[in-house]
Parts: sequence; structure tokens; C-alpha cells
Amino acid sequence: MEFADVVRRRRMVRRYDPDRPVPAEVVQRLLSHATRAPSAGFAQGWAFLVLEAADDRERFWTAASPPAGARTRWLDGMRTAPLIIVPLSDKSAYLDRYAEPDKGWTDRDEARWAVPYWHVDTGMAALLMLLTAVDEGLGACFFGIPPQRLDAFRAAFGVPAGHTPVGAVSLGYRAADHRSASLARGRRSLDEVVHRGTWGATVEAAQASAGARNVADGG
Repeated sequence: MEFADVVRRRRMVRRYDPDRPVPAEVVQRLLSHATRAPSAGFAQGWAFLVLEAADDRERFWTAASPPAGARTRWLDGMRTAPLIIVPLSDKSAYLDRYAEPDKGWTDRDEARWAVPYWHVDTGMAALLMLLTAVDEGLGACFFGIPPQRLDAFRAAFGVPAGHTPVGAVSLGYRAADHRSASLARGRRSLDEVVHRGTWGATVEAAQASAGARNVADGG
């Protein structure tokens, strides 16, 4: 499939054919492509929990589902996925990497990071899985684990304290699904989100405008 078609066809799929497992070779490609994501300092501070067996998936939903009665239709559809992959970030891998001699830092101070790249990079790995799913003829959905369920999730799967799930990805062959009501918002145009050269008035223009106002006011 052409890359432009992969990007255009990517959708969040919330219902799957439970009787069609994802072939092992496809699962391997999903994971292999995920590890091609960029990572700061080539730290590669990610890990992937793969849940294929029915018992493991049931354990996931028991541990990670929202409170009973919340978003029932969404949850009923998502539980049909034959495959769940949970991408987890490892902050310590980044702090350790940037304390190495070639990076010039001598400590692991988290304040040096403008944004938490351990989460950013793991999120990009998840995106590569979503795009790979389209190329493989699969449906996929990236969704979050509720913060109040994180302890239950960690306990259910023995996840080390230093690893943080940035979300989870459900995967499978798409079944008839309802259209998300959120899509009615429409896609924002490029004119609304793109700022070329500057966001708005430059500092110089803003200062000139302020000076003109002072003159007009007799300041």
C-alpha cells in the first residue's frame, strides 16, 4: 500500500472479528516496526507487553477497564480485539543515557528535559504500530489506561515500577463498528493549525504597535 494511503486510511477501530487472530508473522512486523521509532540518544527506553491469549486479554480488561457502567458500548466493542499491545516507557533509560560521557551531562536531573521524551518516543512507536496495522489490513485503536487502574494493571502483569504504560493498542480484523460521534467535529484545516515563519505578530511589530499607542495617548 502506498504510504499516503496508509496515512489517509488510519482510523481508530473499536470493534473486531473475535474469530480471526492476528497471524504471528504480522505481530512480529508490528513489533519490529515499532522499534524503528526515533529515540533521544538512541536510548530506546520502551517495552511492549503483548497479550494474545484469551486469559491474558481478559486479565487486562479486568485490571484496566473504567468503572462498571462507563462507556459500555465502547468497552464491549474493544473487548472483541484478539490482540492487545501495551507500549511502556522507561524514564531511567533516558536519564542514564544522558549521564554518559558523550552527552556532556554529569547527572540524571529530570529538570534538564523540556518534555518527557521517554513518553514521546514510546508514543511514536505506538503510532508506527497503528500505521503498520493499516498496511497489514488490520484495524487498531490507541487508548489510555485510567490512572486509577494503573496499580491494578501493574499487579496483574508484574510490570516494574519504572515502566509506565503510555496507553494500549487493540488490534484485529475490523468488524462492523459505529462511527465515533467525535468525528462530527470535523478535521481542522491547515490554515487553522499551521503558522509559517511566526505564530502572529513579531516582537518588533508588537513593540512598534505599543509605541504608536503610547504616542497617541501622549505617553
